[in-house]
Amino acid sequence: MPLVRIDVNEGRRVEELSALSRAIHDAILAEYGIPERDYFHILTEHAAGQIVAQDAGLGFERTTGVVMIQIFTQSGRSRTAKQSLFAAISERLAAVGVGGQDVFLGYVENTAEDWSFGYGRAQYMTGELDVPRPADG
Repeated sequence: MPLVRIDVNEGRRVEELSALSRAIHDAILAEYGIPERDYFHILTEHAAGQIVAQDAGLGFERTTGVVMIQIFTQSGRSRTAKQSLFAAISERLAAVGVGGQDVFLGYVENTAEDWSFGYGRAQYMTGELDVPRPADG
């Protein structure tokens, strides 16, 4: 169950924001095989100047259409699975008009006991939810 934070500069229509979110979710569904309803996204728009996203010395320029993505998920997926996810997200965002240079992604892993879905309980720990197992081991 990933929690996804998406940060963008102001100015996109609601439909565009929805398409960004959906593209990222569809990539996660396809690559990780999670259930459709494991859809937890936070979209935040920022005023001009509030997002700084340089190229880390890679030699390309980002536009004001940069999409900053943080994925919080349980540990256990292989490097190959993560790389495949990153590529799938970039491809799906390209389909909704986001260039590859404007896709910035941070991936943060944790464990089952780090999640509560409501009522102050850690549902993976109480047994209310099955602990997901990565499809790629």
